Amino acid sequence: MSQSRLFAFVVLLISACILGLAPILVRLTETGPAAAAFWRFAFALPLLFAICGLPKGEGIGRPSKWMVLAGVFFALDLSFWHYGIVMTSVANATVLCNLTPVVVTLFGWIVFRQTPARLFILALALAMGGAFAMAAGADGQQGTDPVLGDVLSLIVSLWYAGYFLAVQQARTTAGAMRVTLWATLIGVFPLGIVALVLGEDMIPATIAGWAACVGMGVMHVAGQGGVAWSLGKLPPAIAAVIILIQPIVAGLLSWWIFGETLTPVQALGGALVLGAILLAQWSARKPGPDTKTGADRKQPAPVNV
Repeated sequence: MSQSRLFAFVVLLISACILGLAPILVRLTETGPAAAAFWRFAFALPLLFAICGLPKGEGIGRPSKWMVLAGVFFALDLSFWHYGIVMTSVANATVLCNLTPVVVTLFGWIVFRQTPARLFILALALAMGGAFAMAAGADGQQGTDPVLGDVLSLIVSLWYAGYFLAVQQARTTAGAMRVTLWATLIGVFPLGIVALVLGEDMIPATIAGWAACVGMGVMHVAGQGGVAWSLGKLPPAIAAVIILIQPIVAGLLSWWIFGETLTPVQALGGALVLGAILLAQWSARKPGPDTKTGADRKQPAPVNV
């Protein structure tokens, strides 16, 4: 492995671990779920503006329609996911929302007639079986409403698939940090409105709560920025494997901080889901047996944060 690729590997590994802090910080913000997402964006924006405005930065520019769409999907993503984090276990919420690679490939199959390899069909079946096992295996004491939390976390994979596809289009005319800036700026307003309409607690009660909110903003920039940079340096298949450390970190931290544990059925389901994601990522880079063209449909590896 060359030094440049090794450095990108280390950056991606650290970034994925940083993103594993997200569900922990949500629980510590002392605000409502959507309000926590609002503060994540609000505290990230000054850093993003500063980075884009640096002398060697790419500048702020104007948002394209794809950046606007990415911001809307990102707001939906975090609203649903943060409620899922509160209602179910951190491990369930983090693993289930990372079904996005399966959703993206399934979308291409249905909408664009990009027939996947047979292995993807197997991956889809494993993913659905694993998701069912994680939901059915909950002990009833993981969050305020484990079943609804699992459902919301599954829906997150749909919203993030939309965000990922919009970002793909936006990245054809702008750099990663500019796209992240505008998606964040556009997403912060609907998140604030949702939190207010639902009557959530907007203001943390203690300094610790404010620290968690600020930490989410820093995590947003460092984690998202590191992943975006690394994906331009590493093969997608390798990146997909490294990124899967995120739910592992989140699960270990939730066990250490909140005392959450997985039942054996949930652990088996989580292993099936992670294995299915890997299989889907790998099979998506192989031409399907019924594809009219033998072209390789290489895609970057999406990561939910």
